[in-house]
Amino acid sequence: MNTTKLLSFAFLKRTKEIDRYNTDAVMIQQHQLYRLLMMAKDTEWGKNYDYGSIDTYEKYASRVPLQTYEEVKPYVERMLKGENNLIWPSRIEWFAKSSGTTNDKSKFIPVSEEALEDCHYRGGKDCVALYLRINPESHFLSGKGLILGGSYKPSEMAEGIRCGDLSAVLIQNVSTLINLIRVPSKEIALMDEWEAKLEAMAESTVHENITNLSGVPSWFLVLIKKILAREGKSNLLEVWPNLEVFFHGGISFSPYREQYKELIPSDKMHYVETYNASEGFFGIQNDFSDASMLLMIDLGIFFEFIPMDEFDKPDRKVLPLWEVEMNKNYALVISTNSGLWRYIIGDTVMFTSKDPYKFVITGRTKHYINAFGEELMVANADRGLARACEMTGAEVLEYTAGPTFMSGNKKGHHTWMIEFSKKPDSMEEFASILDSELQNLNSDYEAKRYKGLFLERLQLIPARAGLFHDWLRLKGKLGGQHKVPRLSNTPEYLDQLIEMNDVR
Repeated sequence: MNTTKLLSFAFLKRTKEIDRYNTDAVMIQQHQLYRLLMMAKDTEWGKNYDYGSIDTYEKYASRVPLQTYEEVKPYVERMLKGENNLIWPSRIEWFAKSSGTTNDKSKFIPVSEEALEDCHYRGGKDCVALYLRINPESHFLSGKGLILGGSYKPSEMAEGIRCGDLSAVLIQNVSTLINLIRVPSKEIALMDEWEAKLEAMAESTVHENITNLSGVPSWFLVLIKKILAREGKSNLLEVWPNLEVFFHGGISFSPYREQYKELIPSDKMHYVETYNASEGFFGIQNDFSDASMLLMIDLGIFFEFIPMDEFDKPDRKVLPLWEVEMNKNYALVISTNSGLWRYIIGDTVMFTSKDPYKFVITGRTKHYINAFGEELMVANADRGLARACEMTGAEVLEYTAGPTFMSGNKKGHHTWMIEFSKKPDSMEEFASILDSELQNLNSDYEAKRYKGLFLERLQLIPARAGLFHDWLRLKGKLGGQHKVPRLSNTPEYLDQLIEMNDVR
């Protein structure tokens, strides 16, 4: 008997609610906004903007300015010291730590009790509900789920305040019932020493009946290869024959898809993309044949969108969900049940459907590398290079950097192409200093570089004189308004430059 098929009836009510996304999206989103405003009207923020008198979206949009982390940061710093009722009414004890801004190594995103229960955990349940709908023959609930998460630490600023990876926050607070169907134990899942953690995870899970995985693709590859080496197996189905689905997110799955097909050689293995950020749970893939995700519009998030061709304008347009167009690139703006108001998250999306609203993630509002979950920004790169030049006496004329993905037994790394106007005495020393400084500047890059478990040290390729000029000329982009892309999330630019590097 397929117990999963019997238990899946418990999800029918929720899937019917999600079906309303097709017809009632405007009403659902407006309800989310008014509920958020009502809950926060007596907070310091709510009083500042007179939330009690806002009864239309237009009033909200005209009264409350767009926010970035820099604007929210003063409130976050006060909350980290234990102050309450600033941007959200309930006490916030948890903060999700993510990669930083131009001025900070890390951001600390507030995670309220409402966000945990009504957004993140509910979104996780919705993943299961939608997956069981599109795979009715699933045996998902006959085994356990392996979740690969991070760690957290108490804050040094105030008692009872804790900060860590979102995955760690979720694991620490998850219900006892869910703990019965997930592995590894909480003690292992929250270990902060990654080398020991991976070993403990491999040892404790190989004899479990694992049916599903949840996590970041690049991290899971490291664990999978460790398990296969430990057990002397050639593919993961020899360890977990009932494995059927991987819920993945955080970075693009495209560069890893073929590797997973080799490691899990089964036509019955499914891959479901999710969009669960520190700031909220936003999307779930609900069709194996369609890579776009369903926008989750009733999890305590109100969505707005800035057309990317308007993004840098002082009077840029901001649109509610019901005014977006398909196949246009938008910067995502959110108002959340953790007290982020009209917050520019930094991701860009494009809608592929409006009935229901479905989208794909198209990138970031700024140049970046996030091929392995490291979210390295141009500001990090510029400061890292400045420090390396300072310590070696080198001078950089032009540069670009991008990912080199895992291949076979080789781990991934960043590849940097740098044209020097004054070369360092040692390229190796320059590369090591740059790599070390990037870790100092960006906590996510530091985590991925830890003991080389996920990322090897960056590779430095010296560019010949005039390479970037020649490349821009070939592209027809010579001139002051055109710039070399500093960071890219794909190796496309690097491949072209490497090919041209020895050609004049």
